Amino acid sequence: MPKYLIEREIPDAGKMSAAELSGASAKSCSVLNKLGGDIQWIHSYVTGDKIYCIYTAPTEELIEQHARESGFPANKISEVKAMIDPTRAA
Repeated sequence: MPKYLIEREIPDAGKMSAAELSGASAKSCSVLNKLGGDIQWIHSYVTGDKIYCIYTAPTEELIEQHARESGFPANKISEVKAMIDPTRAA
């Protein structure tokens, strides 16, 4: 299943409270449940003015549909081609 990195421009995302982040998570999950098991949210990273999300989905179009229905922007969607980490250093 393809993996995607989604860049969401959300002003002051890094200032969101735990309750606000929980609400955003619940909204995203409700849309994911509606869309079915083909799309899955893995995790997200919150920075100052952006949230970077990792999803798996069969197509980029399904990622875009989730963004439209959830109300969260998907300013840039990039398919992950490979992953590297320190364990790959030999």
